[in-house]
Amino acid sequence: MIDPTSAIRLARPTGDLAAAERFYVEGLGLHVLYRALAESPGEHDLVMLGWPQASWHLELVGGPELEVPPSPTAEDLLVLYLSAPVDESLIARLEKAGGRRIAQGAYWDRWGVTVEDPDGYRLVLSSRAWSNTR
Repeated sequence: MIDPTSAIRLARPTGDLAAAERFYVEGLGLHVLYRALAESPGEHDLVMLGWPQASWHLELVGGPELEVPPSPTAEDLLVLYLSAPVDESLIARLEKAGGRRIAQGAYWDRWGVTVEDPDGYRLVLSSRAWSNTR
């Protein structure tokens, strides 16, 4: 049986590790939890981002040895449920850090704001609340 408090790692490639890190750290406010540079052929650079108290982190991989380029689609969403209106100063920080506000469709546009990161992956800041115990 898997423990429901198990940590979750979300990993994806990035074409520009520094730009993606800037978006998520300076824009969103995540912390750098771990960083590694490729030391041997076939390895890649990576940075793990998150909040120290969270049970999840976002791992971004990049560098010259990256074999799989970023290939985001309109359905590759990272959704954060804020349980409050989206603060426009947060959107401004995300845009200043390399993001671009976009439309994501009637549902998400009604319940939040979507910002593309430098690779084109979509971050949805939802004003709704979420609980898995519904």
